[in-house]
Amino acid sequence: MLSSVSFRRADLQVQQDMDTTVVYVFDIFEEIASPAWRTTLRAFSEAADLDADYIILHINTYGGIVDVADSIRTKIINSPVPVLGFIDNQAISAGALISIACDSIYMRPGGNIGAATVVDQTGAVVPDKYQSFMRSTMRATAESHGRDTLITDNDTIIRWHRDPLIAEAMVDPSIVVPGIVDSTKVLTFTAEEAMQNGYCEGLAVSIPEVLEKAGIQTYTLTTYVPSAMDKFIGFLISPVVQGILIIVMIGGIYFELQTPGVGFPIIAAAVAALFYFAPLYVEGLAENWEILLFVIGIVLVILEIFVIPGFGIAGISGITLIIAGLTLSLVNNVVFRFEGVGGLAQLSKALFTVLVSVFLAFALVIMGTKRFAFSKAMRGLALDSVQDHNQGYIGIDVRQKAMIGKTGTAYTVLRPSGLVEIENEIFDAKAEIGYIEKGAKVKVIRDEAGQLYVIKA
Repeated sequence: MLSSVSFRRADLQVQQDMDTTVVYVFDIFEEIASPAWRTTLRAFSEAADLDADYIILHINTYGGIVDVADSIRTKIINSPVPVLGFIDNQAISAGALISIACDSIYMRPGGNIGAATVVDQTGAVVPDKYQSFMRSTMRATAESHGRDTLITDNDTIIRWHRDPLIAEAMVDPSIVVPGIVDSTKVLTFTAEEAMQNGYCEGLAVSIPEVLEKAGIQTYTLTTYVPSAMDKFIGFLISPVVQGILIIVMIGGIYFELQTPGVGFPIIAAAVAALFYFAPLYVEGLAENWEILLFVIGIVLVILEIFVIPGFGIAGISGITLIIAGLTLSLVNNVVFRFEGVGGLAQLSKALFTVLVSVFLAFALVIMGTKRFAFSKAMRGLALDSVQDHNQGYIGIDVRQKAMIGKTGTAYTVLRPSGLVEIENEIFDAKAEIGYIEKGAKVKVIRDEAGQLYVIKA
């Protein structure tokens, strides 16, 4: 006696009727990252609006962020519309996870699927707790396609539609699948090997051939087309553009502080900040509190420059918050929690991008200031006549020399720079040693380059 019991497996055979089958095609050709998740949601929503009978994922990717891939694979598994995967070359790492979630897989000859070990940005294998997560996810994805239980007089045989052990072997080189892979290699299938082992339903070189292999004869195709906004957001969140926007922000703020009231530098910085944070906010990366960190950092730096003399806690805190806000906005995190797969690697990459951009910003500001100051355009705007000291022109207040040896009080805190009051007049001064509290008695010990140096009296 032989009987068969089947668990969740999509029936992909087209019904023999006169209705035209609606097929929706969605390309996944880029790195699996936040934009891919957003466009996946839009594509599945459009497919539902069209009342599509099938969705085809046209896949060619070397992987990306695992938690994003996990969200996409969950969307596929829970889709009421059958999803066909067409691997048009490569489905590696996170791409393999997405492909295995599809109800049927078709591959171009010469294509590959597998190699799903979790690595960081340098290619180094991450700790086993991340590999354990990926093994479990790959196994659960394979199991979601069900199994057949064959009952005979002598035995009960379970046949998985997609062997979960094979899915795990794509992650862990220590897993042995007899006759397929030993314990030293991460499993990657060619198209032919995938067919032989239940991970590919057929070979195809085009979407029409995929539909033919799936038994779909009469159909209309609708392809997801990225909107202009999708393309613009994708352009803005590229690492190179993000770096340029940081440079414009830092440079604009610097020039505005150096020449208050000009207006253009701060406008440029504000526009750069908008283009930096807005797409990240739309993608779900930048949170309100991360943007607030950046704003508070800017305020602290301005207070340090114009309100609080010297360079102390406010300035250091402001710079730290600016860098933190820019960095954290680039990565997924839940209030400084980075336990997600690849989270720390993303954080390192984001921090590197921000630090390099800030360094380049200051380097370009220094070089640009010199070039602009001596440019032809500046000569027409700036006074370039010479005030010869032989004609009585001097660049410092001669009264400062007369202050040497006199005593007064600290008009502000000196940390180490600030203001002092001597004989009812206010002078810029610098503490020779440490810092001096406001109101403390001070004594002028020397005048150097137009700067009074004082000590506590």
